[in-house]
Amino acid sequence: MSKLRYSLLLLASLSLGAQAYPGMQPKDHNQIQSSVDKINVLPHSFPLEVVPFQDKAGNQLNFSQHKGKVVLVNIWATWCPPCVRELPALERLEGLFSDKEFALLPISIDQGGQEQVASFLQSLGMANFRSYYDPQMQLGQIFPLDTIPATFILNGKGELIAFVRSFVDWGDPKAIALLKGFIEQENAPKSAAN
Repeated sequence: MSKLRYSLLLLASLSLGAQAYPGMQPKDHNQIQSSVDKINVLPHSFPLEVVPFQDKAGNQLNFSQHKGKVVLVNIWATWCPPCVRELPALERLEGLFSDKEFALLPISIDQGGQEQVASFLQSLGMANFRSYYDPQMQLGQIFPLDTIPATFILNGKGELIAFVRSFVDWGDPKAIALLKGFIEQENAPKSAAN
């Protein structure tokens, strides 16, 4: 493939996806000791447009319904082995935090939507795992979805504060500590005002 054709393909693929965020450049893999080290914490938060996704009943939801909470958005699919590998740790992670301060939103991009995912989760013994759905990949308007699993962490205002486009062991104490830190930051102004 010629350099010009490669450059045009690269430019076209970048223009189709969501805007790039700082830190999307690859990290130095020599410094990564834990999958948690791949998480990019942004220097400042980025506001996001309102883009809908669905719950299992087909109701339209968006991130504004979780204002005041740290939100972990995990984009996954049944055909993605690293995504599936994350699911049990994500399921356990949700139970570690109060639902008043933290929301876990695993969002499947499977084209078969809820019907496909429900039977898949059943086969894994995770029938009670709550997933959300974006079969048309509308979230691609605000998040780059060319690589999954991808996780995007939002603050209480619904702004992007961190992301990772790779598998993460969410059971790693470093991951739990990172999320606790985000939750403490979110709660700090409220407790200081009281």
